[in-house]
Amino acid sequence: MKLTVVGGGSTYTPELVDGFARLRDTLPVEELVLVDPATDRLELVGGLARRIFAHQGHPGRVVTTSDLDAAVDGADAVLLQLRVGGQAARQQDETWPLECGCVGQETTGAGGLAKALRTVPVVLDIADRVRRTNPNAWIIDFTNPVGIVTRALLQAGHRAVGLCNVAIGFQRKFAQMLGVAPADVHLDHVGLNHLTWETGVRLGGPEGEDVLPALLAEHGESIAGGLRLPRPLLDRLGVVPSYYLRYYYAHDEVVEELRTKPSRAAEVAAMERELLAMYGDPALVEKPALLAGRGGAYYSEAAVDLAAALLGGGGNPYQVVNTYNKGTLPFLPDDAVIEVQAAVGSKGPVPLPVSDMDPLYAGLMADVTAYEDLALEAALRGGRDRVFRALLAHPLIGQYAYAEALTDQLVAHNREYLAWA
Repeated sequence: MKLTVVGGGSTYTPELVDGFARLRDTLPVEELVLVDPATDRLELVGGLARRIFAHQGHPGRVVTTSDLDAAVDGADAVLLQLRVGGQAARQQDETWPLECGCVGQETTGAGGLAKALRTVPVVLDIADRVRRTNPNAWIIDFTNPVGIVTRALLQAGHRAVGLCNVAIGFQRKFAQMLGVAPADVHLDHVGLNHLTWETGVRLGGPEGEDVLPALLAEHGESIAGGLRLPRPLLDRLGVVPSYYLRYYYAHDEVVEELRTKPSRAAEVAAMERELLAMYGDPALVEKPALLAGRGGAYYSEAAVDLAAALLGGGGNPYQVVNTYNKGTLPFLPDDAVIEVQAAVGSKGPVPLPVSDMDPLYAGLMADVTAYEDLALEAALRGGRDRVFRALLAHPLIGQYAYAEALTDQLVAHNREYLAWA
């Protein structure tokens, strides 16, 4: 089996490699190809990847290259984890929206739209090149904003599934609180990428006992603290929102915080410099503890399970993925990309049935889906007016004066990435 990681020079990659090494019985990778145009970073990461495989006795081969076509040739699956513009572009995404009093974040709001505009054309070009040589290869997208990028891939006819680590993070946290194995925890996870709620926590599978009420009663303070939301809010909702919902439920509070502390991009850039220095140490044969602070916790385990299921191997048959709605949520279009539990096999994911959604959540999902429609149109067709329309539609913006100013800022800061600008 050959797997290719586009963006293989990312400091995330050793997390992924560690999972491939540990879980080789689930996903027997014979050749792992890391491809990245940043050859200096790629060699540091690739060297550590080879040492991790060797240290854990993995017989597979790790190849590094900057040649995308060679990297994807013959691949059974291609994982996308690229960042167009790097941390410098992320720094911009997280700062200029604050000038208008709006959240500055790399996956939602104006910053998320900027990232989508930079990313969608690049990802579609990569996917077209994969399809030319491997029309049956699966594309697993971890590149943000996952929902918009996955929808672009699916609309273009690619065999693609979107992946996020929010659900598996909750699964691991709840399993620890309940004193059970993670595999025994099944989440009723529903929403859009980075706009999700855990509406049930079941033991043993989709039909198992829902222990979410008991979990909130016993561990509500801890769960709320991790989300940085007040415990009474969780009690009133009766569900567990993802931490990205804080941008909606406490927008003004978050904006004030972001204005008074270093950006996450600056923190990550500093961490990446330290990690890359570690990766260059020939004595390092395991992923360093510092990597846990980089983000993407449990990404490797989610990726292994998903790739194994898609390629006809083992792995958990039920997984949270981003895929077409196809009637699962009747208040959204069939071609909306939703993030839900699905049965995953070699033909792709099939979403599991979802209970009727409270209008409190369904309404916000419908609003953000409409924004994503407009965001994808702007990414595919360009134009200042399309950018303005997407920003005006976003629930975190929604005022014409803000949308106008943010459009100017977005174009000014991303001109080199926008063919139409």
